[in-house]
Amino acid sequence: MPDYRATIHSSHGPMRHLFIASLSVILSFTAGNAKEPAATRPSTQLIVVTTADWSAPQGTLRRYERGGPGQSWHAVGEPITVMVGKNGLGWGADLMKVAAPIREASDPAKKEGDGKAPAGAFHLSKAFGYAPQAQPGWKMPYVNLSSTVECVDDARSKFYNQIVDRSSVAPGWNSSEHMLRDDELYRWGLIVDYNSAPAVPGSGSCIFMHIWRGPGQPTVGCTAMPQVKIESLLGWLDPERKPMLVQLPEAKYEKLRKHWNLPQIADHAAPKPSTMHSGANPVGK
Repeated sequence: MPDYRATIHSSHGPMRHLFIASLSVILSFTAGNAKEPAATRPSTQLIVVTTADWSAPQGTLRRYERGGPGQSWHAVGEPITVMVGKNGLGWGADLMKVAAPIREASDPAKKEGDGKAPAGAFHLSKAFGYAPQAQPGWKMPYVNLSSTVECVDDARSKFYNQIVDRSSVAPGWNSSEHMLRDDELYRWGLIVDYNSAPAVPGSGSCIFMHIWRGPGQPTVGCTAMPQVKIESLLGWLDPERKPMLVQLPEAKYEKLRKHWNLPQIADHAAPKPSTMHSGANPVGK
């Protein structure tokens, strides 16, 4: 009768190594997932915008994705140049509630009408545009911008920082932005869930990602880019993957990267810089 003892004994080695390797992967995933903030953990699609400093009106946008919560991020596509607020960035009412020592007393804070885009981490909830329907293949919920759709920036209104259809509500505001513009800026765009649920009066409103007027022309609080680039974003984003925007000056990004389990950016250098146009009119919100 054959002696199977040696065969059985020798098989323990490979099996044990396989078990240990599998356990290591599980423990590594669990540890990474446990360290990641609850607000960002479910997201598997990430847009990162970084600027040279708080006052820079130009930034670099990068896309990342991952296979599941807590896993490592991987770059998608190439970095692109974007424009942010004419006065740069300011800490916004974001998901993370950044505190000292990361948030310093001298750091600017986003306020209504200050010409700054918000800094922090934000969900991306809906797309919008002039067309009755989104392009085939786009997955984000879509808002058609008719002539009666407005974004309320009146801090005293109960509709503050909401996109509403004037024809379906009793108007209760003194100031708003008409979303169906007479230019191409909002032909396609994304709603950034900034200062919502609930909105804090005066902390800023109507923050979008949208088409820019041109290179070097900042906004008054949004993040803008060429039409082909916003279309590329809209074709990539999937609400099932809980997409997020993280927007920060480079130095703050590096300080928060490990805390928020963000991807490492080896080289913060932007693509070929846009030439800032003197006297350019800021656009969007």
